[in-house]
Amino acid sequence: MTQTVYFGTYTRRNSQGIYKADLDPTSGHLSQLTLVAAEPSPTYLAFDQAGHLYSVGSKDGQGGIVALDQKGQVINHLVSEGAPLCYVAVDEKRQLVYGANYHKGQVLVYQKQADGSLTLADSDTHQGHGPHENQASAHVHFSDLTPDNYLITCDLGTDQVITYDVSPEGKISKLGSYQAAPGAGARHIVFHHFFKMAYLICELNSTIEVLAYDGMGDFEHLQTISTLPEDYTGPNGTAALRLSADGRFLYGSNRGHDSIVVYKIVGDGMLELVEIVPTQGNNPRDFNITPDQNYLIAVHQDSDNATVFKRNPETGKLTELSHDFYVPEAVCVAFEK
Repeated sequence: MTQTVYFGTYTRRNSQGIYKADLDPTSGHLSQLTLVAAEPSPTYLAFDQAGHLYSVGSKDGQGGIVALDQKGQVINHLVSEGAPLCYVAVDEKRQLVYGANYHKGQVLVYQKQADGSLTLADSDTHQGHGPHENQASAHVHFSDLTPDNYLITCDLGTDQVITYDVSPEGKISKLGSYQAAPGAGARHIVFHHFFKMAYLICELNSTIEVLAYDGMGDFEHLQTISTLPEDYTGPNGTAALRLSADGRFLYGSNRGHDSIVVYKIVGDGMLELVEIVPTQGNNPRDFNITPDQNYLIAVHQDSDNATVFKRNPETGKLTELSHDFYVPEAVCVAFEK
């Protein structure tokens, strides 16, 4: 039985929207690229358990979020003046959807209705800037849940990780913040499954900050580790961050060096470098581990190809199987819940 893989894309050149493909779980072979929904630059995807798909959305020159049904038909757009979101996440417990708007520096909360449509529940606009040339203003790049069900955001413009309490109705109130290294560019964060730890990938200085997480948004910095080889001096920006289901390995993507970095998570939750593997494409903005944990799929925004790696569950290492499956302008890899 094949596994369905979904791809979010930009639509600046050849892409038409959201695509899906079949993955053979025995061979790791991708096939049958199919357009699911024609939507302008649906760059991030999130499914709920009912099968609704939420994505970055645009309509009539305005930007925001779009809700789609199981057939890829639009349920509703929720847009406003300016750029669309860059990240979308689902809160099943409270029946909410969270969005991050990079250009506006906003975190947004939406209520899900019975038919899967969305209404705006609340929002917050970050303020501030950082020392890097890309940090002239706040740039919220991530908005998702902590293990204790608070809303957490990463702000690439201010180097802050800000946590919010969330009411059942979707109203948010700020709990606290963690300040990453100046100019780091906090982009995405993942939490360990059983250690009280979090891993923050920083786009602008190509590092991961290892943090102790005490709950309710309280973090303590423990380690900073590079995502790049020691002898690499070219341009780079990190992108995606994924944790294996068994909590033993952490993976991150490099754009510029065009690679996946693999770390082992040791007994105290710290990171040890395992390997850095070329992705055989240009600008691997996103990748994901398949639900069976056997494969890792990386997609490339600029070279229009997906690379499939076989994943060794004992060592965490990746072995390339293919890099020639065509996906136009892909920037997100997602699976149904």
